[in-house]
Amino acid sequence: MLAYIRQCVIDGTQVSRFNTLAAGLLGAPAHFFFYFIFKYGFDLPYENLFLRLTATLLCLAVLFKSRLPGFIQTRFTFFWHFTIIFVLPFVFTVNLIMNNFHELWLYWEIFMLFVLIAFVPNWLMFLFDLLLGFAGAVVFYFLSTPRVELHPEFNIPLYLLVLVFTIVAGYVFSYSNKRGIMAMERNNALKALAAGIAHEMRNPLGQIRYNLESIQEELPLYHAERLYPSISAGGVERIYEKVARGQIAVNRGIQVIEMILEEVREDASEDAGLTYLSAAAITRKAIDEYGYESQEERQRVHFFEDDDFVFKGVETMYVFVLFNLVMNALYFLRSFPDGRIDIRLKRGEILNSVTVRDTGPGVAKENLAKLFDPFYTSGRKGGTGLGLAYCKRVMRFFGGDIVCRSVRYEFTEFILTFPPVSDGDIADFEADLYAQYHELFSAKRILHVGADPANLVLIARYLLPLSVELDQVQSGAEAMEMIASRQYDLVLLDLELPIIDGYELAFRMQENGVVLSIVAYTRMSSTLLKGRAEKLGIQALLSMPIVLAELLSVLAEAIETKPDTLKNSLAGKTVLVADDSALNRMVVKNILQRGGLTVLDAKNGQEAIDILEHYPCDLLLIDIQMPVLDGLEAAKRIRATKSGYRGIPIICLSGDGDKETVRRAMESGMNDYLIKPVDSKNLLQKVSRLLLLTEKTQK
Repeated sequence: MLAYIRQCVIDGTQVSRFNTLAAGLLGAPAHFFFYFIFKYGFDLPYENLFLRLTATLLCLAVLFKSRLPGFIQTRFTFFWHFTIIFVLPFVFTVNLIMNNFHELWLYWEIFMLFVLIAFVPNWLMFLFDLLLGFAGAVVFYFLSTPRVELHPEFNIPLYLLVLVFTIVAGYVFSYSNKRGIMAMERNNALKALAAGIAHEMRNPLGQIRYNLESIQEELPLYHAERLYPSISAGGVERIYEKVARGQIAVNRGIQVIEMILEEVREDASEDAGLTYLSAAAITRKAIDEYGYESQEERQRVHFFEDDDFVFKGVETMYVFVLFNLVMNALYFLRSFPDGRIDIRLKRGEILNSVTVRDTGPGVAKENLAKLFDPFYTSGRKGGTGLGLAYCKRVMRFFGGDIVCRSVRYEFTEFILTFPPVSDGDIADFEADLYAQYHELFSAKRILHVGADPANLVLIARYLLPLSVELDQVQSGAEAMEMIASRQYDLVLLDLELPIIDGYELAFRMQENGVVLSIVAYTRMSSTLLKGRAEKLGIQALLSMPIVLAELLSVLAEAIETKPDTLKNSLAGKTVLVADDSALNRMVVKNILQRGGLTVLDAKNGQEAIDILEHYPCDLLLIDIQMPVLDGLEAAKRIRATKSGYRGIPIICLSGDGDKETVRRAMESGMNDYLIKPVDSKNLLQKVSRLLLLTEKTQK
């Protein structure tokens, strides 16, 4: 009940610059001039200059609400309703009663109802404001001296019927108009989304085509009956680069889709877990992972990370905020060849901030106030108009805000503000991290190979509280000697080592048959280096600066999914893939087969159940939306059967990451959830983890 009343208050308090403008520009002059018109023009028996002036001042106060004292602005909802009650039902009803129900005021009372409905579009709040205004007018009448003798000469029941019908009809029309406007806005929003996706996807697809053509040019001429020359070292390096840039383009397309889906979800932040993040590390990661259209675009972005700070937020959301700001800035810099984007961190006592500043065309002063309105675009064709409204919502969720400053043809800067985090809160967070990972890391042997003494000290400070056995060396040659003489669980190395760099060290380990988990860190963009690193057996890449939470998370994942552990957990296992898309089945099958798994496939849930009846399978990967029998219903039937496959681990495959869809999947009996398109590494790790967990449970 209280929740419903609270929602009614929200729905009935529609304060926007449009209705405050209407209230001020219409209400103030109307009340002021109607006093003279009714008193001297129509010679009505009663008019009250004090009430009219008060109503006029209240309307003007609403019009200039940004200049009201702070204590009123923070309680503007109450002030708004007080103004509406006084200006409409109270003043109108006072004049109706004090003029002995004059015919003119009977008409104005009906007019007042329509206006009140327009300003208070919720029936409960409407009745509250109306009845409070009526009650105030009645009290005013009884307190007035001399009291006016009332002799109503109209048909009261008939007039009340007209009033009731006016209210009902007004709300019916108001509701139907509201639904119509919402439908139009939804249609316009969908058109904007479609246009935005089409516009933003054109460039990534063009990049993919260009990089594939470049790879094709590097390949030697092929003839079935002839030997073809090997590719030069430079050619191989260029192919790696083109593959990496193609992957960046794919990621760029996925980013656009994910950003738009995230932006249109009103509940996107409700279940998101806040954690402590390094502004420098996560901003650097966002800059590196953004899908630039060219190297020239990347060179326009400059990051100044000296004044790092910690804030409480959600990594994905913050990255999407920066993606939005960088995307918009790069778009407007296309006509400014010398333009640049500067991203700066600033730590303060009251607020910390991240500033994204571009030297582009700037924003017109009249548009600044509208920038954060949903579906508003300024000069950008094909844009969705969603980005900045989403940024505002995310920053408010973080407990901060985002504002824009701009000077036309000079600069535009967006300032993201964050509340400061106390040293005590950070210490508690780090203590929780160490408690979470201590059991996994305890007694593990880790070799750290790094040339920078500062990084050696930092890594030691991060890892020693976990009771690890940590050896540190400063060259690849020393590392090879240590690996030959001792058994390690993991190697952490700097890719930019002198003489024998990280790539060469990983290659020599691979050549010598050393099977170890390897994690590397680099000052360069990890996205461009990822493909080459993975080929050399490097499981993960960290971008500098290294932060505790990310370091522990990545190292823990590498230890849990050691190459030999992953290989052994998948060996001899059979996985069933159920998906109505032949392409999806082919992609997933290829990934699983490369991991050493035997793979069966089905086109729908019913086929999957039929296969499980006749062939023993160790795990099921199943799509949610399929004909004949969907994934949810298939999972329910599998869990309900008495057959031996009842306990088979099930991973859901879906293109929908909405929390409601995930909840339904888990409730149907599935064990895990993967969003398409699937990442091969993530898929194999989830399959391995579930298979190992199932084996432990069965023992």
